[in-house]
Amino acid sequence: MSTTIILDCDPGIDDALAIAFAAGSPAIELAGLTTVAGNVELAKTTANALAVASFVGLGSVPVTAGCGTPLLRPALHAGHVHGESGLGGAVLPTPARTAEAGHAIDFIIAAAAAAPGEITLVATGPLTNIGLALRREPRLAPWVGDFVIMGGSASRGNVSPAAEFNIWADPEAAAIVFGAQWPNGVRMIGLDVTLLARATAAVQDRMRTLGDLGSRLLLPALAQYRDSADTAGEPPVHDVCAVVSIADPSVFTYTPALVQVETHGTLTSGMTVTDFSQSNIPNARVATAIAADRFWDVTLDAYQSVSSRLG
Repeated sequence: MSTTIILDCDPGIDDALAIAFAAGSPAIELAGLTTVAGNVELAKTTANALAVASFVGLGSVPVTAGCGTPLLRPALHAGHVHGESGLGGAVLPTPARTAEAGHAIDFIIAAAAAAPGEITLVATGPLTNIGLALRREPRLAPWVGDFVIMGGSASRGNVSPAAEFNIWADPEAAAIVFGAQWPNGVRMIGLDVTLLARATAAVQDRMRTLGDLGSRLLLPALAQYRDSADTAGEPPVHDVCAVVSIADPSVFTYTPALVQVETHGTLTSGMTVTDFSQSNIPNARVATAIAADRFWDVTLDAYQSVSSRLG
């Protein structure tokens, strides 16, 4: 039985790999892609979502653009990590279609309202769209069956000692999101586990057997991925972790925690202050361990499915 998801993303190399995983996983039914500015500006994240979706066989999945700037701050992008286009060295065909009319937050709200409890919302970019959607419709949180983010850290950040990029890019939106009444809390897949999901040389060797998917998207994208935690050309694929956590819950171990977002600190803005003590009421389930071998088996199985479909 598959889980229906909406993926709110900012492609971005690892977002692109997450879309490809969703296309191949029998456990995922992708109801829509919504885009937000983050890794690159909104026009590029939207174009990339359209191009990747078309390339991996998701041409009928709606792509709806969202917010181009954070709620209160100037936009800050990560082109130095993801390349000028946002997809590293991958160059995909221009898709025949364009984004849907309307705004991402309206798509998210309408989809959740139409099927209460049936949609899992996954965010792999800054939380601007989700925060704004909650401001417009607070019932969004109880309407969503589960809510998963790639973002945050219970330890150290990657754009500062304190903050992970997706939270740092719009901490005000993240504070709204962590303060909402999600039925099961926020499922936070952060740097504590995503840094262990590395595309090692052995993994990339397996990708070389995946035909056009490997040679045109996965490998050229990863070859120019300049993540700050990339060591010896083995970058972590952060955003893939969020979608894999839905397809195979056994890959990750979680610990309940109270997570609050720092919005004012000069040195700590964007920090996800994570309290694992039992004295506070938790609002999140924080991923604290990953079965990395299992992660890659699940991921590469899904990629093989996409590769076979592409011929």
